[in-house]
Order: sequence, then structure tokens, then C-alpha cells
Amino acid sequence: MDRLTRHELKSDKFVEEVGQTVHFLEEHKPQMLRYGGIALAVLVLAGAGYFFMKSRAAGRQAALYEALETYNAPVMPQNAPEGVKSFRTEQERQAAIQKDLGAIVSKYSGTDEAAVATYLLGVNAADNGRLDEAEQDLKRAIEEAGKDYASLARQSLAEIYASQGKTAEAETLLREVIAHPTVLVSKEAASLSLAKILAKSKPEEARKLLEPLRASTGPVSRAAIQAYAEIGQTK
Repeated sequence: MDRLTRHELKSDKFVEEVGQTVHFLEEHKPQMLRYGGIALAVLVLAGAGYFFMKSRAAGRQAALYEALETYNAPVMPQNAPEGVKSFRTEQERQAAIQKDLGAIVSKYSGTDEAAVATYLLGVNAADNGRLDEAEQDLKRAIEEAGKDYASLARQSLAEIYASQGKTAEAETLLREVIAHPTVLVSKEAASLSLAKILAKSKPEEARKLLEPLRASTGPVSRAAIQAYAEIGQTK
């Protein structure tokens, strides 16, 4: 995913379309992320920087903004273009992510910024296969973040559970999001995620979830049609 610029972070249109981006990433999830919300975190949280930079707690927001730049920075063994934050190795990038986000969690405990940093630590851990660490961070994010980012944390944790065969736990988390959708995780997106998880163990329930989505429009509809067809092939 391309690095987001300061101009993009300040674009009203960019912020307004954050919710729509969730649907696009749902459709392209197999190519873009290993567990729900991981790649999404970079884009959505960058959009959150727009709101944070407008509030009074400038120090906390500036720290989160810098951490987002680190999270979104490319690995470039050669010299990066001027003004582009980058790292020579993935190891260096990971160390910087842990340092920047960990500092926010430690220094600003109890704030929205700390909760968002905890969420990012969770999805980064999951993306790198540290699932026990990811579970701990995402559970904390669910408890401490606002409803929007808590919904992302639930979706991410649900997909981790699903990958571990903990279908019941994953279903509980996603049904909570379906009952209380947010701008970042819509009812349709959560239903699609749940249907995919239930496809093997509860195919009829999965079909019921997908049926209304097939009749809708946009990326979710196309993904639902594909998921419905895949269930039929597994009979």
C-alpha cells in the first residue's frame, strides 16, 4: 500500500471515504492481509490522524501521527526519496514500530491515542505470526478503544480465532459487530466475515448470512456471490 502523504491526511474527501474503503479491502482481503484489519489499519488510522490533529491534545496526536508514518513506511535497502520515511530492513522497521507505538501506550495510558496504538500493535503482531501477543493487544483495544476501533479489533481478533479453529469465539465477536456496526466495520462487512468463517461448520447459516448480501451492490455483493458459490462447491 502506498505511503499516505500529509495532504491526503487532511483531505475531507479522504476521511469521508474511509468507511467505503472497508468494503474494498474486504473484497481484496486474500491479497492484502493475513488477518482481518491488518492492512486496513494503515489506511483507516491515517484517516484518524485528520481528526486527532484537530483536537487539543497536540502532543499525543503528534506522537500517533509519527507512529503511523513508521507503521506505513516502506523497506528500501537503497536511499529513499527525499521526505519519504523508510527503513533499510524489515527488522529495523519492526523495532521502530514497537518503540513508537509502545511509547504511546506507556506515556498516554487511558487515552484514545493509546487505545489506537494498542490496536495497531495487535494487528502488527498478528501480521507477523505472533498470535498470542496479538490476542492480548486486541482484547485490550476492544476494552479501551472507542466503538469504531473496538469494532476493528473485534473483527481482527475474530479472524485470528478462526485461523486457530476457535469458531465459536470468532462467531461471538462478529455477531457483536453485526449487532452494533460502525463506520469502520459495517453490518454487511461483518456478516460477510462471519459467513466465510461458518462456511464449513455451518454452511446453512453461512448461506442465510450471504443471501441478502448477494442482492446488494458493490464489492460486498460480489464477495458474497463468490463466497456463496464456494459453499456450494464444498458439498
